Amino acid sequence: MSGLRYRSWRALETLQHAAAFSQASRTRISPYQPSHLITKRAVTYSSTRSQSPTNTNSATSQAARTTSATSSPTSTSSPASRVSAPTPNRTTTDNISKSGLSDKPLELEAAPEEKIDWTRSFHGLSAEPFPKEAADILLAETDPEEVEIKPDGIVYLPEIKYRRILNRAFGPGGWGLVPRSESIVTPRTVTREYALVCNGRLVSVARGEQDYFSPDGIPTATEGCRSNALVRCCKDLGIASELWDPRWIRKYRAKYTREVFVEHIVNKKKTKIWTRKDDPVGYPWKETGSK
Repeated sequence: MSGLRYRSWRALETLQHAAAFSQASRTRISPYQPSHLITKRAVTYSSTRSQSPTNTNSATSQAARTTSATSSPTSTSSPASRVSAPTPNRTTTDNISKSGLSDKPLELEAAPEEKIDWTRSFHGLSAEPFPKEAADILLAETDPEEVEIKPDGIVYLPEIKYRRILNRAFGPGGWGLVPRSESIVTPRTVTREYALVCNGRLVSVARGEQDYFSPDGIPTATEGCRSNALVRCCKDLGIASELWDPRWIRKYRAKYTREVFVEHIVNKKKTKIWTRKDDPVGYPWKETGSK
């Protein structure tokens, strides 16, 4: 009886093993692998397969949108953008503070032996001294009564007095100032190079400069630039050479000038300026005291 039960149990165990082996063959998983791992692998496989169509559809939609955007025609510009600017109804001129004056010295067409091109020539420079009569006038001592002083303390001789000295030394028409370059106009300054010619001989070359505050003042600045160049050229002739002598300047200030405290009439700004002792303080300053 016990032998029969043993054989029945063995037969049942054999059938269970056969069923488990058959199921493992269908799922391609070892029959001895735990059931919870089988479930996880099956779920993971199913999840991966289910995401593939979604990604494919997204890529397809993106490609379709890209193709649509590429194939769409470009919009044409509006008619207003093609309308040209209106023609000005008045004559326009360049801003000379930006474009310059375009006043380059003319080049002579005559042969060199017939004419002297003072824009480039140094003819007669240091060839011989001027006559004694002219030299005495040029080298005469400067009269302190003719010297002026600026509010910042710089002493100077008015440029018209340089012209008077040249006229006495060489006679009217015996000297001239020749431009040797084109005027250079910067946002604040006009500058140009000039040559001083006396009795047909080059005496000196200097560059003049003059500040201006608005484009309307450029023509006046060009004249001031010319006068400034004349003063600088006259230094080589010894005219008013005392004005560049520090000792003479100190003596002149001590004897003929004074420092005064003043107030600006418009903005009420207070400062200290130089003036001649025999000159009152002028507009726009009002004297408030002395040193």
